[in-house]
Amino acid sequence: MQTLITGGAGFIGTHLANRLHQQAWQVQVLDNLSSGQPDHLAPGISLQQGDINDIPCLWSLLQGVEVVFHLAALVSVPASTHYPREYNKVNVGGTVALLEACRDMRVKRVVLTSSATVYGTQPQQPVTENAVLEPRVPYAVSKVAAENYLFTMAHLNRFEAVALRIFNAYGPYQAIPHAHAPVIPRVMKDTLNRRSVVVFGDGQQTRDFVYVDDVVDALVAAATSPDANGEIINIGSGREVSINELVAEIGTTVQMQPNVLHNWEATPGTPRLVADITRAQELLQFQPRVDLVTGLKCLYDLDPAFRRSPSPVA
Repeated sequence: MQTLITGGAGFIGTHLANRLHQQAWQVQVLDNLSSGQPDHLAPGISLQQGDINDIPCLWSLLQGVEVVFHLAALVSVPASTHYPREYNKVNVGGTVALLEACRDMRVKRVVLTSSATVYGTQPQQPVTENAVLEPRVPYAVSKVAAENYLFTMAHLNRFEAVALRIFNAYGPYQAIPHAHAPVIPRVMKDTLNRRSVVVFGDGQQTRDFVYVDDVVDALVAAATSPDANGEIINIGSGREVSINELVAEIGTTVQMQPNVLHNWEATPGTPRLVADITRAQELLQFQPRVDLVTGLKCLYDLDPAFRRSPSPVA
């Protein structure tokens, strides 16, 4: 099958592209390389550096494409509060541009990666796809808008559409920016470098951490399952883990004691968030294969970012 992956040089996109390439799909990647790491893409994958809002570029790449995976997005929740116009331009405007091009080139199915941030704070956990959305930051608002555009344009133009709400994905090759780094690689890096591990609040807030290989399983199934068309589907591990538990488990993985520093002034975010994955199990035959202990060990063993840490200070 011929496919285009937007944002395919990013964290999840790279793992998806490599998996599909192994399965003999014809894979094209579009990425502006603002944060992507193309060195991790397998040889033979076609990479086009470009912008998601460039319609002529999209037309060219979509020739003969049957399935599009739309992963291109700005993803930092804190940064979105400072630059909402940019998040709207890329995450909403870029989605609309892609959907117009998919309409023009008669793409069969579009799979969108959305986010669990659209739920905000929910009284009922695990959270189901039918929960009333509470997007509280511009990033989450942009994902809700992208979902709405996806299904509206799919209905108007008769192509198939699936949206996956990804919870806290982690795994090898996840970027660790200086500001607003994802929690798992940040805690692992800080622990290895003997820096303080900053925990917001008391650390009892919970999240659902899902290993990247499981996310890729879901994406591939979403591209091919006849039952998934028109659906919004949670993708998580289905297991609730507190930040305190996570930090302790990372310490066990790297065999070092994290030096935890609680920041009582910073907001810890929603107190609980865990995915109800019943719909994914029913429609995608999705079953997470990698538990947190195994996933953390895979991350530590496979990602070279954790092999370049300086020697411990005497």
